[in-house]
Amino acid sequence: MQYTVDKGWLLEARRVPSPNCETRPANCVPELLVIHNISLPPGCYGGDCIERFFTNRLDWDEHPFFEKLRGMKVSAHLLIQRGGDLVQFVDFGERAWHAGQSTYKGRSDCNDFSIGIELEGTDDDPYTDAQYTALLAVTSVLIAQYPAMGTDKIVGHCDIAPGRKTDPGPAFDWYRYRQQLGEVDRM
Repeated sequence: MQYTVDKGWLLEARRVPSPNCETRPANCVPELLVIHNISLPPGCYGGDCIERFFTNRLDWDEHPFFEKLRGMKVSAHLLIQRGGDLVQFVDFGERAWHAGQSTYKGRSDCNDFSIGIELEGTDDDPYTDAQYTALLAVTSVLIAQYPAMGTDKIVGHCDIAPGRKTDPGPAFDWYRYRQQLGEVDRM
């Protein structure tokens, strides 16, 4: 599977623009890939709740869990659904609101220099083969598109916000992912 990025957008992804983004700071380019997970409500897959959340259209009263999210404005660059389908919310060249308070190797505010990819899932539910296949292809095209990014600059949300975030969780098979990227032999 091979994807194409054109003017910051993945041509193979369904485009659902989010207002929860802004221009990156001057001289800031994507150089870090952050892997997250999300399901709304937690553990429920399919539907359009994630899209509505990232576009500020979620009905807070629709589910009791949504009260915890009331008023939050967040986004990610890309969502990989359980079946491997892609939904892009923010141009990769823009600053999506996915990492929150975060630090990577002494640099704070990772949103400035990262791309956030959400996997539809939870910390504890195994991710699907289709998601790993799509994530690998997306990672490859992003590394080719953004030279400052490399396989050594891929982290989980838990790595840049320890104690605050746990995703993508123990269900994410880092070994499998890195092996597919060809990184295992270099570790």
